[in-house]
Formats: sequence, structure tokens, C-alpha cells
Amino acid sequence: MNREYHHWYSPRLGRDMEFLVFGHAGAKVLVFPTRDGRFYEYENLRIVETLQHKIEAGHLQLFCVDSVDHETFYCFWSQPRDRIQRHIHFEQYILNEVMPFMNAKNPHPCTISHGCSLGAYHAANLAFRHPQHFQKLVAFSGRFDLTLEVEHFKNLFDGYYDEDIYFHTPSHFLPNLTDHTQLNQIRRMDITLVIGKEDPFLQNNRELSHILNQKGIRHAFYEWDSRAHQGYYWRQMARLYI
Repeated sequence: MNREYHHWYSPRLGRDMEFLVFGHAGAKVLVFPTRDGRFYEYENLRIVETLQHKIEAGHLQLFCVDSVDHETFYCFWSQPRDRIQRHIHFEQYILNEVMPFMNAKNPHPCTISHGCSLGAYHAANLAFRHPQHFQKLVAFSGRFDLTLEVEHFKNLFDGYYDEDIYFHTPSHFLPNLTDHTQLNQIRRMDITLVIGKEDPFLQNNRELSHILNQKGIRHAFYEWDSRAHQGYYWRQMARLYI
């Protein structure tokens, strides 16, 4: 199986960024790691191994990017306003640096946005905000509202709220989305949401599914037994849904 390591200095983030590529052809899968996860996490969790037959057959090519969550949502010594701004810089890095690289390397017409846990947030937020770039979204064990307080999970902006947070919170901006072009682009996407029945963000996933239904956005929504929030379950999900 082809495995490549890439890195470069990102002018948008002002730091060196690393990522891994697995495979040689097929649908491009943009893979976001979990909270504070690294670009090699997907490989360490053995999800790459789970998908190996599809990768080697040329059906999938994975692009596993790095995380800057410790500089954004989990940078609690930084002001909430600065946290969301740093996240916006990360989004610009993905859109203007990583995705052009992906498209230059692989002309396949299908691009999939994918992640687990907080990576599912990144995948969904990016796909819903910029659906023109994606044909499929696959989100496992996601949290789609970073302002929620559930169990030991806190509001990641400490009660601060502004327009940028609104437009980077899928369960906030989607209900009011009226742009027909953007809505139609989302409606043509193949969308799969998966969450455990004991996951603290089950209700948030149900809410997002309800919003999508209200907007006429067809999608698949699966609830798995137990919490289902670890590599053992994500490997099974990947085999079924990617």
C-alpha cells in the first residue's frame, strides 16, 4: 500500500503542518483526527488497516491531516474570540493548501469529508459550509455544537458567542440557511452520521438529523449500541460506511 509523508510551512497558520497520504487512486478522503489527535492517529487506530483492501484496489485514497485543536477550541488560556479566529485560519489552510494538493495529486471527481469525535465536527462543518468541494460526508461520534455542556464536556467558548461561532456551528446555522445554491449542493451530498446510543452527544446528532430532514437533505443516520466512541467501533463503522 502506498504511504506518503508530506509537510510544508503554512503561511495561513504560521507553522509547519504535516499529513499522511495512503493509496494511489480512487475517491479522495479528507480525514480529520479526534481532539488534539495527530496526522498519524488514523493509522495508529488501525482504521487504515481496516480499509487496506479498498485502498490497495484503488477505490480510496486517504489524506490524513494534522490537528491544531490545542491552538483553537482547547486553547483555554486564549480568549474565546481568538480561539474561533485560529480555527478559521485552520479552515483556510485546509481549503487553500491541502485541498488544492489533493486535487492536483488525484483527479477523481469524488471527495469525502470524514472524521471521528471532534474530527467529525471538522468534517461536517467544512462540508456544510463549503459543499461545492465535497460529494460525501461521513461523521462518526460527532459533536456538532461546541457551545453545548454535556456530562464533563464544557462550552468550548466559555459562554462567549459571536457571528463566527454561529457560522461554524452546524446545528446553529443550518436551520436558518436559505441560500438555494448551498442547500442544493448539500442535498446532492451522500451524508452518513453514526453515533452510539450512550454517547453524550446522541441528542445533538438527533437534532442535526432533524434539521437535515426539515431542510429536505437526505442522509443516513445510525445509532449504535453502547457509547461506541473508540477505535474498536470506528474500525467497524469505516468498513461499513466509507
